[in-house]
Amino acid sequence: MYNYYFALASQSFFLCQEPVEEILRERTQYYKDTHKEIDFWFVLNPSFVSTVDQLNYSSFPDSLAAIVSSDADFIKWLKLRITFVCTGSFQSKSVFIPN
Repeated sequence: MYNYYFALASQSFFLCQEPVEEILRERTQYYKDTHKEIDFWFVLNPSFVSTVDQLNYSSFPDSLAAIVSSDADFIKWLKLRITFVCTGSFQSKSVFIPN
């Protein structure tokens, strides 16, 4: 099983209210500079949300988006950086994250 960690918010929040593009671009550059493999993804309408028991995702006003990573520390840092996101984790048998 593979462990994945996520920061979840509405698409509107991620795409319009927070500088997520800039954050992910800077993180990508940092990974390239340190020769680290990219281990995070930006996912629109993530299907794993329905399998995460502790989330009440029906409280979100519109479509969801998630930043998913295999690095728990990155998601913790993201929570501190962005603040208004739900965080959690899930396990998958697959290396690739389903849509």
